[in-house]
Amino acid sequence: MDKEKRQNKINGRIILDKMFKKNFVLEKDLIKFVINNDTTKSVTKFYDIAPFPNYSEHQDKHSINKIGKNNYLINQIKNFIGYKKTFIEIGSGTCQVSNYLAFGSNNKIFALDPTTESLKLGVEFSKKNNLTNIKFINADIKDDIFQNEIFDFVLCSGVLHHTDEPYVNFKQIPKILKKNGYVVLGLYNYYGRFRTKVRQKLFKFFGKSLIMLLDPILRKLSQNKKKNKLKISSWIRDQYMHPVESTHSFDEVLDWFKKNDIEFINSVPSCDCEIGISDKLFEKSSIKTQLERVFQQIRMNFNSLGDEGGLFIFIGKKK
Repeated sequence: MDKEKRQNKINGRIILDKMFKKNFVLEKDLIKFVINNDTTKSVTKFYDIAPFPNYSEHQDKHSINKIGKNNYLINQIKNFIGYKKTFIEIGSGTCQVSNYLAFGSNNKIFALDPTTESLKLGVEFSKKNNLTNIKFINADIKDDIFQNEIFDFVLCSGVLHHTDEPYVNFKQIPKILKKNGYVVLGLYNYYGRFRTKVRQKLFKFFGKSLIMLLDPILRKLSQNKKKNKLKISSWIRDQYMHPVESTHSFDEVLDWFKKNDIEFINSVPSCDCEIGISDKLFEKSSIKTQLERVFQQIRMNFNSLGDEGGLFIFIGKKK
């Protein structure tokens, strides 16, 4: 190692030491922390078998970029973040979103997940595609590893409902957000996940064959079973076999935000009974009445949000 590379490595370590308040080790491009929580260990063991979501065989940064641009939420996040920001995805899984956000930007991107095998796929993809502005953290959100107020933007979608104490774990997010920083939170909805809950019961009795017919996502993937074999397996495990799952409501998350000085900005679906999805998700919207909010959540069962498992999104800004 020449002098310049050695100095860069030392500088990188100094920066990481300032970010974290707990000890870590650097191991094969992973920043690793000790994970002790039993529930987290059971979830990581589950995902070790079939990391979710999985990469397609020939995906590269250009195909990931195309997919990201076609995703209404992720594309809006990338456009809103802009440049020279510090971003973290908590519960990054295989890091497809984080790798997309790293591509073509000078933002500092961090991908955190407790599952080593999932992170390895993200690391491999970033190295193969020369994405140098992303770092990978193997840790549990519950362990409070970060210094306070270091991120401009936190994405945590599809994660907290797979933990033992969703609200307790959520409270870590406002602490690491800078003032005026944004959080995008995605959770399974109490009302909107009804169709999936019914299919979960059927899966226990009738198995995979019936679910392949009833699940809209699986029907689409099964149009090319050979190409989508890994995606089909990952989706079935994630939606129908997960060992830890909870559901949450709009009003519950509004209460979480209020208790932690997070200003509600917007949601998907919206809280104001608007049909469709706003193309300006980071503009302030209203929350209307409780009855209207419940109606919006029930309506998820009759649109694409219900097809995709009843995941809803809340966006907040730290006061």
